[in-house]
Amino acid sequence: MTRIALKRRVFGIETEYGVTCASTDGSGANPLDADQAARLLFAPLMEKGRSSNLFLPNGGRLYLDVGSHPEYATAECDRLEDLLAQEQAGDSLLADLITQANAKLKTDGIAGTLHVFKNNLDSQGNSFGCHENYLMRRDKDFRSKVDSLVSFFVTRQILTGAGWVRHDDDGITYCLSQRAHLTDDAVSSATTRSRPIVNTRDEPHADADVYRRLHVIVGDTNVSQSATLLKVGATDMLLSCVEAGISFDDFALDNPMEAIRQITEDTSGTTKVLMADGSYKSALDIQEGILAWVEESLDPESLSAMHHKVLSLWKEGLLALRRDNQEELARNFDWAAKLVLLRRYMQRTGATLADPRVARLCLAYHDITGSGLRLAERGLLATQVDSSEVLRATEVPPATTRAHLRGRVVKTAEDNRRDVTVDWVHIRLLDGTLPTVLLHDPFLTQSPEVEAVIAEIEKHG
Repeated sequence: MTRIALKRRVFGIETEYGVTCASTDGSGANPLDADQAARLLFAPLMEKGRSSNLFLPNGGRLYLDVGSHPEYATAECDRLEDLLAQEQAGDSLLADLITQANAKLKTDGIAGTLHVFKNNLDSQGNSFGCHENYLMRRDKDFRSKVDSLVSFFVTRQILTGAGWVRHDDDGITYCLSQRAHLTDDAVSSATTRSRPIVNTRDEPHADADVYRRLHVIVGDTNVSQSATLLKVGATDMLLSCVEAGISFDDFALDNPMEAIRQITEDTSGTTKVLMADGSYKSALDIQEGILAWVEESLDPESLSAMHHKVLSLWKEGLLALRRDNQEELARNFDWAAKLVLLRRYMQRTGATLADPRVARLCLAYHDITGSGLRLAERGLLATQVDSSEVLRATEVPPATTRAHLRGRVVKTAEDNRRDVTVDWVHIRLLDGTLPTVLLHDPFLTQSPEVEAVIAEIEKHG
């Protein structure tokens, strides 16, 4: 059998954050509502760029989304280590804005503290997302390729779920995923009205004759770097397999929406779900089968060191799940880390899952402010990228994609106080001195047109 070489591809993550302003005077009444808190958070950016929607010198985008949610989109990356550093840079950038906002509250004599949460649910049950984007070659079989990935996306929550204490009429259940019960369809063009696993909106942010974008919206927002690495790295490898014609139809589910809800309520990963062929398999069975196909199909010499790390995380995580060893899983995976934390707290205090203190502890797990648990900093969650690389990624874009060009333009414009408008594809000086530059190739790192824009900015700076 001829092994498949891993394809170079661009990927990125969009993360929506929850924000609140908690009282510090014991009154319990929030001094600012969510909209006011979000606007206070973005005030330094508004003053700097006159907008709450900014592309940054690091190539990413930070903006205020519908529902008063800060959202950070990483720059385009084609290396997993860049993706991790960029994703963590979003937390760092928001943490800095939080520090400034809380200083402003103190100066103004407002008894409140801003908190930003890297999760997917607020106290009213409203959901906000974590979206993954993968560049694919455009072909007529796009839908069939996406369909073949549904079982992977449904079952990967046994490792990449963020964990959730679910309250409903049937009682209280610890679930693997915050998004599973909020997913309504497998593949569709909807986003909020009827949330699918994969959104098929055809918006590649690239040459539409050549590329399509795989927009995955079922995933949880991960605190754990290992979980982020696994969900993106495994998907990247699977895409090379399906683009080469490998079929995962043996793992097709009879009813993906029923399966995703059954699986999320079983932390052992062993609940059997009905397959399209009439057999029954567990999420653990399916993930083990898909992993075996990937290892057998891909040329190991084409994989980066980080892709090999993904395979190790994937394999070791499934082995730990087979052994029902949640303590081992807790080192790398959010749902297990949170569950182990809650169990220890409940054993120590006698609290139950229904206790409000447990709810606060769950929320603290996702708090990226100084009052959060910050388990990685305490050595309780494994890290996959150095803090120095994260710090660099707050300012410097990836060097191997067009984000390098965009970031240079934004940085030069900021340094020279020139007005420039950019998005994923366009670069334009607002004074109209040069034509709009189009960057339809996501892998482009050199451009005479961009160099001309930079020179024009510096000439009049």
